[in-house]
Amino acid sequence: MRLLFYRYNNICEPDIMEVFQKFGITVFEETLEIEWKQMVVSDKIRMLANHYVTENAKEKIDFIFSVNFFPYVSELCEKLKMRYVCWSVDCPVLELYSKSILNRQNRIFLFDEIQYKEIYKLNPNCVFFLPLATNVNRWDRELLSMSADEKMQYCADVSFVGSLYHEKSPLTILKSKIPMSEYLIGYINGITEAQLWIYGTNFLEEMITEKMIKELKSVFPDFYSSENMVINTDAFVAANYYLGMRCSEMERVRVLNALAKENQVTVYTRSDTSLLQNVDCKNGITTHIEMPRVFRASKINLNITMKGIQSGIPLRVWDVLGCGGFLLTNYQTEIPSYFEIGKDLECYESLEECVEKVKFYLRHDDIRMEVAESGHRKIKEYHTYEHRITEMFKVLVQEK
Repeated sequence: MRLLFYRYNNICEPDIMEVFQKFGITVFEETLEIEWKQMVVSDKIRMLANHYVTENAKEKIDFIFSVNFFPYVSELCEKLKMRYVCWSVDCPVLELYSKSILNRQNRIFLFDEIQYKEIYKLNPNCVFFLPLATNVNRWDRELLSMSADEKMQYCADVSFVGSLYHEKSPLTILKSKIPMSEYLIGYINGITEAQLWIYGTNFLEEMITEKMIKELKSVFPDFYSSENMVINTDAFVAANYYLGMRCSEMERVRVLNALAKENQVTVYTRSDTSLLQNVDCKNGITTHIEMPRVFRASKINLNITMKGIQSGIPLRVWDVLGCGGFLLTNYQTEIPSYFEIGKDLECYESLEECVEKVKFYLRHDDIRMEVAESGHRKIKEYHTYEHRITEMFKVLVQEK
């Protein structure tokens, strides 16, 4: 079997490609998205077709694969009657509502169950549910070389790795420059404040009104149009790219500041950290070298899921456990389907509970290490990329 891996430098790509090759699949790489970011879509399609999937191509390709969904790749595959297989590892993803989602050659795998149920209705025979995973073998190999000095370097009571979303939130970036009405400012503040108190469900999109959308469009000229979408996405965009980003930023700052009042908290981020207080702020770290060392050396690794991921388990959860780290995460409704809370990982459902659980686990090293070891075993036995790619191919093979 031969596949073309359409790459754009997502951090999951090397691990997925490693499994494809391990399974005896010949993988060709297409790196147009990495090398020529400014190339127009029509040129990308033409080069892709000429190089790999026409009669003049050197090798026959059985299907094209990508991490996340590219509408123009889907369109090309539809014309050539070739399978387009993708695994979405991000959420929200606006491209999933493009008209290309209706193409019959699509085989789209989604990790968030709420997102999956929504997209499934648009193309029932071509959309599937598949949770994320991690590469335990990679982490185990990398951590074998972890020195005593590195353990001291990356040690912390509580660590957080990731964005604070300050630079990704339009409402934060432009709040001093946009003439929003008092009504809109108050409504946004009320909705986001209410969402911060509720764990396990996201109601932001339900609270979006036509009046709110109209005003957001008037003050944000680049508000994404739903012209080429299969459904009207105005409420989705408002909830996820405006309110959701702002809410995620507020939550991360509040949680980190609350924990830093009584604990040593270290944050690794490329975001603006000016709103953090008493937090040891460090620069962003490399995914495959430094990150696993942080996860293994930290007493508690904190995950705060962005609001766009409604029910699913984000990649950070799988990676922390795959590195043998102890994880404290906000509650997500899919977690109990894969892990035993309190045995494989720990969850919180309020800011107060987060603070209390940090106190508890910092006082009980033995329990904390038992949980970390159990989570690592669970990942290794059931939740590697080998497990997920096997499930993916069961779906693809059944169709032949």
